[in-house]
Formats: sequence, C-alpha cells, structure tokens
Amino acid sequence: TVITLLGGTMFLVWLGEQITARGIGNGISLIITVGIVAEFPAAVASMFELGRTGVIPTELMIIIIMGLIGLFAFIVFMERAQRRVVIQHPKRQVGNKLYQGENTHLPIKLNMSGVIPPIFASSILLFPLTIAGFNSGEGASQWLTIVTSYLQHGEPLYVALYAGIIIFFCFFYTQVVFNVEDTAENLKKNGAYVPGIRPGKQTAEYLKKVTTRLTVIGALYLAFVCALPEIVIAKYSLPLFLGGTSLLIIVNVMMDFIGQVQSHLFAHQYEGLIKQAKLRGRKK
Repeated sequence: TVITLLGGTMFLVWLGEQITARGIGNGISLIITVGIVAEFPAAVASMFELGRTGVIPTELMIIIIMGLIGLFAFIVFMERAQRRVVIQHPKRQVGNKLYQGENTHLPIKLNMSGVIPPIFASSILLFPLTIAGFNSGEGASQWLTIVTSYLQHGEPLYVALYAGIIIFFCFFYTQVVFNVEDTAENLKKNGAYVPGIRPGKQTAEYLKKVTTRLTVIGALYLAFVCALPEIVIAKYSLPLFLGGTSLLIIVNVMMDFIGQVQSHLFAHQYEGLIKQAKLRGRKK
C-alpha cells in the first residue's frame, strides 16, 4: 500500500511538472482541479435525484444552486480585490534628457495566502481522526472517542477550530510571502517612495499596517467561505462534496489558467505582428 501510494504520488508530481513545462498553467494545481471538477456531475445528478424522490425539497435545491453561484461570484470578487499603494518615482536624467517622475502602484492582494490556510487547517484537524482510526475497536480509549466525536465535520468545535486555524495561518503565511522590510528596502534602493511616507523604516511600518488590515479582511473571508459549506452540509444533511477549500482551489486555478492563456494569446499575436512587419520590410 505504501509503495502504491508513493509511486502514484510521484507519478502525478512528474506529470504536473511536465504540464507546467510544456503546457499552460500550474500542472499540479490543474490535476487537483480536474479531480474536483470530475466529481461535480455525479454529485449534481445525485442531488437532483434526491429532489425528484422528495428527500430534498425543491425550494431548498433552488436555494442551494443560487447560493453556490453567489459564493463563486463572491470568491472571484475577493480573490481579485487588491489595495494599490501609490509609488512615486523621482526625476531621472538619461543623457541630455530629463524625464519627469512617474506614479506607479504596488498591488497588495486582499488574500495573499491563497488556499494554503484551509489546506493546512483541514490537515491538522484530520490528524486526530487518523490517530483515532488506528486505535479504533474494543481497546480504544474513552477520551479519544470523545475527541473524535467532537471533531466530526459540522460539529461546533470542529467549525470553530477550523476557522481559528485558518485565521492563524493567514497571518503566518502572509508574513512569509510578503516581507515588508525587504519591499521597503527595494523601494529605497530604486529611489522610489510612498507619497507622504519617508523611505526605509517608516515605509516598512506603513506597508505592515496596510498588510495587517488587508489580512484581517482576507482571513475573515477565508474562514467564512470554508466554514459556511460545513455548517450547511451538516445542518441539512446534504450530499454535497464541494467544501470551501474545493471552491477556493477551483476559482484560483481557473483564474490563473485563464490569465496564462490570455498572456499566451497576446504573445502569439505579438509574434505574428513582428513577423508581418519583417515581411513588409523585406518587400520594401
């Protein structure tokens, strides 16, 4: 079993790297997304079958479908949201020409941690259940059975811990991927600065304050998106497999994939224009 799992995992990692090198997009993320989306038609069919037999009321089915569409739109909006910090570049002289300073912006995403916090949170909460599975049976300890019952999907303790761990990893991972001191130092070396803020330490403090405020909103957004499906599925006993983590993975990967496809098309059109210009130049 160990050899089979390890071999299959290594094959998928290799396949994902081949897709990344020779295709479009992140290969491993695409494989995960395809695995999630492939189960969607069967889940929809089973839900409609339950609605046809009367197990799920028609009104509830309509609410679920509209809720999923709204949740997808909300995730797309929040994932594309960003705070643009204005950056002022000083005047520079190139030869005898003096170029005026220009204004650019430093985009800071609302959710810089991506889907890492929900994945870590679900993995940590899955660990006690795995240990309890190894010790199941007649010899299982009573306290382990109690902990397992409280950490089932949809239980209040599980949802609270799930949201709390997500919020913690949002702040932790944001500090890893976005170092405000390095960013402020790079701006200072390039002669750029935030209007009204001194370069160096004060710029780092300003970026840290902005990042902290954005992370608070992003962490609450991730906790809401991941906890809401757990509560709904547990309360109404719905046969839904799409959790918050699955929704986030689908939206993030599809947005990245569409962006890379557009970049590939623009590059292809640009190469075609260059070739046409060269042919016209030769004819002239």
